[in-house]
Amino acid sequence: MFSKACEYGIKASIFIALSSHEGKRVSLKEIANEIDSPVAFTAKILQDLVRHNIINSVKGAHGGFEIDPQKTNSIKLKYIVSAIDGDGIYNGCGLGLHTCNENHPCAVHDKFKHIRNELKNMLETTSLEELALDIQSGVSFLKI
Repeated sequence: MFSKACEYGIKASIFIALSSHEGKRVSLKEIANEIDSPVAFTAKILQDLVRHNIINSVKGAHGGFEIDPQKTNSIKLKYIVSAIDGDGIYNGCGLGLHTCNENHPCAVHDKFKHIRNELKNMLETTSLEELALDIQSGVSFLKI
């Protein structure tokens, strides 16, 4: 459903939020290792997240990536998905057709519309803080 870049972006953002809650900045290499992503690819994803004000980049010897812990509750998954994948997930065709709408629906249009609305709701209501706290408490995890 999400691009590989978006999956990595979500995982990286959660890891950075969790580390920031613990008062730590994390390096590019730490993030890439934690989310099992190539370093160069991770760097490009993090640039997009910085450009969209989702994460902060601090340069220098004690630099790294962080998120203001006070912001993690207001950062919803929809911002990360939008920064990396755009809004195609909200209006794309379930079968990938170029023309698919209420007047000219594809075979799965009505069923996919329901799923897309549920996904949109989840992305709009799920915060980085919620996900980071679930990982911190052991309810969920980022990698096996």
